[in-house]
Amino acid sequence: MRIFQLFIFKQKEWNVVILERGKSGVKLTSEGMKLLPHAKEICSEYEKLQMEVAELNGLQSGLIRIGTFSSVATHWLPNIIKEFQKDYPKIHYELLLGDYTEIEEWLLEGRVDCGFLRLPTHPDLETLFLEQDQLLVVLPENHRLANCDTFPVSALCEDPFMLLEKGAKAEISEIFERFDITPNVHFTTWDDYAIMSMVESGLGISILPELILKRIPYQIITKELEVPAYRKIGIAFRSKKNTSLAVKRFCNRQNGASGKIMGERSKLRCVGISDYVHLLDDSARPKHGLDCGKQCQPKSVCLWDCQRCFHNGGA
Repeated sequence: MRIFQLFIFKQKEWNVVILERGKSGVKLTSEGMKLLPHAKEICSEYEKLQMEVAELNGLQSGLIRIGTFSSVATHWLPNIIKEFQKDYPKIHYELLLGDYTEIEEWLLEGRVDCGFLRLPTHPDLETLFLEQDQLLVVLPENHRLANCDTFPVSALCEDPFMLLEKGAKAEISEIFERFDITPNVHFTTWDDYAIMSMVESGLGISILPELILKRIPYQIITKELEVPAYRKIGIAFRSKKNTSLAVKRFCNRQNGASGKIMGERSKLRCVGISDYVHLLDDSARPKHGLDCGKQCQPKSVCLWDCQRCFHNGGA
């Protein structure tokens, strides 16, 4: 967007046709394509300048660009931003909503400063683990297995299936591959609320992350799989070294905000994300040998050696 704004502003001054409008919208001319790499470099350097100015001003101003998917945007970010604004009220935010692949691309292109993703992600990105989110089977209230304790994996093939997926394979398809089963997929979308509505109407069943199933208005039932399945949610950066101070401080708030949302169900994390994010900021370097407070072996965790201490086999 900044590049197009630069081109629009400079097109007349340079006396070069950079943009042209057609039936499909505005696009770059051949001259514009030649200038594009230089424009990207100018915008990148300008963003670095803004980062330096923000740091000199003690975070009195700045912009944090965040890539996120819907469940995090709905249930985590409002509390995270609310808490952060108490100390940094003049920081502004830009949220881009997309799927995992789109968020990866935005990070690699520098379109966003940080992004919430399912882990593991692209090898060129640096990541920090946040939460482990259980995947639950979603059923209509009158389903024949509505009273079961856990949902049999084999039964996933007995009903029409509503698949939450877009583009590249996501965690739901990986469950089917893991157990070598082929569901009867009737509908595929990246809109979790559309899936819940269809399940409520009796059109089939689905599997959705627990995070998106909070505070929903739909008359549906959720069940754990007989073999529990999870997705790991993390936050990713293109480069921790070049991450702005505003983004570092923002990430230091993740543990408190996400912990309040997830509540006591989050039993996997012994050491919170704020301890890890301190690795980004030398001024907040953690003590060697932090105690996780649980009965872990070894009980002490050395964050500088990048060791992690999670219960129940967490990685």
